[in-house]
Amino acid sequence: MWGALGQTALLILIGLNIEICFMFAIAGITFSKMLPADRRLRILGLPNRLAIAIGGSIFCMIVELLLNAAGALTWDYAWWGVRAPWLIFLIGYLPFFLVAFWVYDIPCVTHKARITGGILAFDAVCLALFGALLGWI
Repeated sequence: MWGALGQTALLILIGLNIEICFMFAIAGITFSKMLPADRRLRILGLPNRLAIAIGGSIFCMIVELLLNAAGALTWDYAWWGVRAPWLIFLIGYLPFFLVAFWVYDIPCVTHKARITGGILAFDAVCLALFGALLGWI
């Protein structure tokens, strides 16, 4: 059981590099600022939050593919990369944008801080467990 759980956490944390740090830091803010004030507005027939999350994920996926083609970003797993860009889109960026937009739309700043703090605490526990304790990272 710990093997599968550990591998999952490792896959989540292993890709930490400067490109990922900047992509998530800048893209999250940039795409959140692009959200329309009206949450009910539809773009191409989709709810705007979903449409912009899809667009942002596609943009970030293309950036990763271009960085890889230029030799500035490498992937350690054969199944993650040019042959399966849908994984970068579906697992790498779409959940990030969906959660970022969900938190952005929460009216209470305290609730936003609690959710963001919970995500940060989970990441810290995973880094401590899988990095410092088990030495997997």
